Formats: sequence, C-alpha cells, structure tokens
Amino acid sequence: MPIDTGDTTWMLISTGLVMLMTPALGFFEAGLIRSKNSLSVLMQTFSGLAILSTLWFVLGFTLVFAPSQNGWIGGLDWLFFNNVPFNDSVDYAPTIPGVTFGGYQMMFAVITPLLITGAFAERLKWSSFFVFIIAWSIFIYYPLAHWIWGRGWLADLGVFDFAGGIVIHTSAGMASLAAALILGRRKNFGPDIMVPHNIPLAVIGAALLWIGWFGFNAGSALASGSLAANTLLVTHIASATSAMVWIFLSWKRSGKPSTTAVINGAIAGLAGVTPAAGFIDAQSSFILGIVLGFASYYAILLLKEHWKIDDALDVSSVHGVTGIVGSLAIGILATQVVNPAGPNGLLFGNPMQFAIQALGVGVAGALGFGGTAVIMKVIDKTIGLKVKEEEEDIGLDITQHAERAYVT
Repeated sequence: MPIDTGDTTWMLISTGLVMLMTPALGFFEAGLIRSKNSLSVLMQTFSGLAILSTLWFVLGFTLVFAPSQNGWIGGLDWLFFNNVPFNDSVDYAPTIPGVTFGGYQMMFAVITPLLITGAFAERLKWSSFFVFIIAWSIFIYYPLAHWIWGRGWLADLGVFDFAGGIVIHTSAGMASLAAALILGRRKNFGPDIMVPHNIPLAVIGAALLWIGWFGFNAGSALASGSLAANTLLVTHIASATSAMVWIFLSWKRSGKPSTTAVINGAIAGLAGVTPAAGFIDAQSSFILGIVLGFASYYAILLLKEHWKIDDALDVSSVHGVTGIVGSLAIGILATQVVNPAGPNGLLFGNPMQFAIQALGVGVAGALGFGGTAVIMKVIDKTIGLKVKEEEEDIGLDITQHAERAYVT
C-alpha cells in the first residue's frame, strides 16, 4: 500500500501531541507536591524525555518491533534505526513511513516509565532514577510491548490493547505500587505533607495531558479516518464522565467540589479508556467513564487512607486500577462494528475475550510489580534508592539539583 500523505500528516501531529504529554506530566506532578520538591519531578520528566528517547533510538524500537524471536523479543535488525524505511512503510502501519511509526511509538516508550515518578516523588535519588528508568524500559516495557504490539506471544493468544492500558497503565500502575512499598513512606506521611503547593500549575499539566491524549489514543489508529474520529470522541466522553464522578464524590465527602479531584478524575478516565478506545462506541465509553471514576476514587481511599501506602500521586489507582478496568472492558464492550480488526466482547457474542484480556492484565501486572521490585532491590543494594532523612527535610530541589523553584 502506498504512503498516504494525509495519514502521515495525521501521525506527525499525533506524535507532537503525545510528546507534549511528558512535560505536561511534569507540570501536573510538580503542582501537586510540596514546592521544595517541584523541580525534582520536572527534572525527572524532562531528563527522562531525553534519556528514554535516546534509548529507544539505540535499542528499544528494534527490541519491540523488529521481527520476533519466538514471540518473546524483537531482533536487532533496527539498532540505531538502521534499515528503518523513511520512504516506505513497515507492516504495522502500511500507509505511513517506517520512521514516522518509530517516532510515534518512541513517545509511548518515553512516558510509560515516567508515570512511575508520581509514586516515588519527594524521596528517590536522581542517580537511582537514572538507572531505574533505563532498566525498567529494557526488562519490563520492551518485552511487554513486544508481546502485545510487536506480534509476540500474547498477541498470538488474542490479547488486545489499543493504546496502552495493559502495556502502559497496568504495568506502570503496578510498578508504582511496588515502588511505593519498597521505598516506604515519606517522613511525616499524612495530610500535612499531602498539600499541593501550586494547583494552577497542576491544572495546566492536566489540560495539556487531556489535549495530548487525543494523539495518544486517536493517533493509535495509525491513520486518519473514521476509526480515529470515533476514538477521539470515545476518549473525550470517558474522561469527562470520570471527571464528573470525581466532582460529585469529592463534593459529597468534603461539602465542596475539589479542583484536584476534577483533574484527577479526568486523568483517570483518560488512562482507563486508553486500551478500549479503538474498540468501543461512545455510549459504552460513557458507562465505562462512570465505572472508572468510582474505581479510581475508591482505590485511592483504600490504598492511601486505609492501607497507608505512600504512592505520592496515586499512580497505582489513577493509572493502574483504571488500566486494568479498561483492559478488561474490551472483553465485555468491544465490537467489530467499531473496528473490524478488533475483537467482539461478551455483549457481542464472544465471552472468551474477557478471559483472554484477564490473562494479558495478569501478565502485565505481575511483570510490572515483580520486575520493579527486583530492579529496585538491586539498585538499593548497590547505589541506594532513597535520599537521606536530612535531604528529604531540605527538599530534593536543593539536595539533588542545587536549584530552587521559587526565589523570594
């Protein structure tokens, strides 16, 4: 099939939108933590953009998308993007140049490990962060992405994930839970240290994430047209509906609707609809958004308030729980009327799809949690994970980067 100029333009725009999400993630997180640590998460996300883009160029793309080695990992055909066509397509995206596809997928590989920064905010050494994101990409993200998106063994079993609910949100969410447990709580963990220092900055980050997510999900159609259009609508409706649920739940709990609640609810809806966005209709996305709102809100209450797990920015709930719910929803709500290349779910005559999706979720969750635990234990035994107590008191901006976000 010849290269399509319209599809290529659409994918270049989508790539730019998805790239925007990484600094947006930094703004979102920085606003929701204490001012003395705000630069540290911005440094992690922005430096992570550079580190992980380079790693993808050198190694990641070939391990995920080069011809499979018995379903487990890609070969080394495309090291340093060698032999990736710029005037011809690859099998995964037949109407756009191969380098366009590789560049688009780079943005997914960049943001996935950086989601975990929200879990270990305010207490991880930057040198440990540097080692962690590289190891996590090589040993967790690249294999899992190959197994599903690179036509590996999970894809052969019929597991579907349109834009990353299993590959990205389930794996990063369960990794965040493991990271929070291994690192332990921040000093004086409780309401006094969980006060956002700059909510407007967090709102800016959330708004840019919402915009970028259209490239994240609708761009995963890998072509302009009806599927991309439906995916964009589905993405927006699920996010808006989840945000509404959070507004009402926060209003009921505290007597006043919360700004931080509405932005967290929107992100929860975006994360949760991601795996199913290319397989469901708008009516189903409305229902899914309601479920995602309730699931993510009460997961935070369970993990943080009842179990006292210090996942600083609730990645395990807002991304992990929603990624699991959205991935399983494919097994119920998916219809080939929306996407003939996708599956039918339980409501459309295929009850086995739910079990297949559950297998994919289970594998991603186990790899994300277990692999993260191993990586962090090794780092802790070698260079150490957590900053010293006095450094935590002073703040990571000064102790790790010798900079201040605000000078008075």
